[in-house]
Amino acid sequence: MQAQIAGTQSSYSRFGLGLLNDQSQGFNKSMGGVGIGVRVGNRINTTNPASYSAIDSLSFILDVGMTASFGKMKQGTQQVGVKDASLDYVHAGMHIAKKLGLAVGFMPYTSIGYTFYTPEATIVNNPQNTLTNSHTESYIGSGGLNQAYLGVGWKVYRELSVGANVSLLWGSYSHSVLPFYSEGGITSSSHISTGKYYHASLMTYKIDLGAQYPVRLTPKDWLTVGVTLGLGHKIAQDLELTTGTRTDTIASPFDLPYTLGGGAAWQHKNTLLVAADVRHEWWSKCRMPIETASGYVPMKGSLKNMTKFAVGTQWTPDPFDKRYWKRIQYRAGINYSTPYLIADGKNGPSELRMSIGAGLPITNNINNRSVVNVGVQWLRRSCSAAGMVKENYFLINLGMTFNERWFMKYKIE
Repeated sequence: MQAQIAGTQSSYSRFGLGLLNDQSQGFNKSMGGVGIGVRVGNRINTTNPASYSAIDSLSFILDVGMTASFGKMKQGTQQVGVKDASLDYVHAGMHIAKKLGLAVGFMPYTSIGYTFYTPEATIVNNPQNTLTNSHTESYIGSGGLNQAYLGVGWKVYRELSVGANVSLLWGSYSHSVLPFYSEGGITSSSHISTGKYYHASLMTYKIDLGAQYPVRLTPKDWLTVGVTLGLGHKIAQDLELTTGTRTDTIASPFDLPYTLGGGAAWQHKNTLLVAADVRHEWWSKCRMPIETASGYVPMKGSLKNMTKFAVGTQWTPDPFDKRYWKRIQYRAGINYSTPYLIADGKNGPSELRMSIGAGLPITNNINNRSVVNVGVQWLRRSCSAAGMVKENYFLINLGMTFNERWFMKYKIE
């Protein structure tokens, strides 16, 4: 992006529906976000809703997480520091019937937040009075989409489980481009009547399907394979473009993509878990408002298909040992995403995340399964084209997983 940066968050959130949020949870955020093949009974795994059928029938699970980020955006010799804190997710899950699990929750889907301006351009240089007329443009954006979901997972036949998340997406899409003119260093306020303002209040649904099938390899080893499918569709809300006193309406210019994912997870006893995922999203089939000779119209071509690869592992020395450190869940992972944005006619940024973390038991009681999830991540967001903004972030993840046996039947003698 050929622009000076003085932003609050990523200037790349100007494009598309914004930046796609990391939707992993406390247990897998430090494992690179893997989860399509992960099947555990004491955690909520929204990556594949088929996993809900594995939720322990005696437990109620509540999972909450947040992230603090500290980063730098750099373009050429210019650099600016950014910091932020956000709520990542709130999930709750339980077993509601034989072979049937339920999960509900909230998590952000996309985010928009930036402020930057173009380099100042001289338009007139008057040597008689030494006054210089110049022009610059300010770009400001805010908003994003939130996601609230209800999901079920059902063990339909032998070891085969299927599931679905039905989500409500809502939020705003707000961008403005404000030109500023100055003469002799005095800035004019006439930009108010010549600026462009883009705004949409969005609300739609989202449906994600999944399946898992675990296979016992040895008495101590399981291999679970999984697939996921997201259903793309048109978003029915309109976009309003205001220039001065004129407001134009662009009918339904946004789409959600179809997605397809596959993954596998190998578990050795209760001590070692190794998993890998691949996920593809067809953003190139999605329309966005694009300026043409006849005005702004919904068109394809401003987004790219995105593929994400992830691998991760978790190691617990001995989950039933009385010594506290042996019951800690040690985690590490990495993921890489190809660009989904096209920024100023060039491929947008790819993303690389490397993470480590741990699940710390809340008490020293071996029967207590609640944990504090802590992790750190390094995120690099960069483009292959020269002159584009490069971003590096240090992320601190903190979450709490409450896993209590609310539904245990006690026998009184």
